[in-house]
Amino acid sequence: MSMRTALRLIFVVSCLGLGFSGVLTYRELWGSSALSCPSPGAPGTILGYPACVYGSFIYLSIVILSFVGMRAKDAPP
Repeated sequence: MSMRTALRLIFVVSCLGLGFSGVLTYRELWGSSALSCPSPGAPGTILGYPACVYGSFIYLSIVILSFVGMRAKDAPP
């Protein structure tokens, strides 16, 4: 598997993860659902926010890094 193929695969998987965690984040912070996680600041959160918020930021950073890696001119084929 070439470096570009690996970066494309990482990009696609991280976009799917960003979408999934983004939906969860929206439902937790701004949506009203009977099946929601603990509200911000409640027990079961990390520093006052649900874990999906941190997942969204992590997936966003992976999306950005893999996109930059795919667009680099000196990346191996």
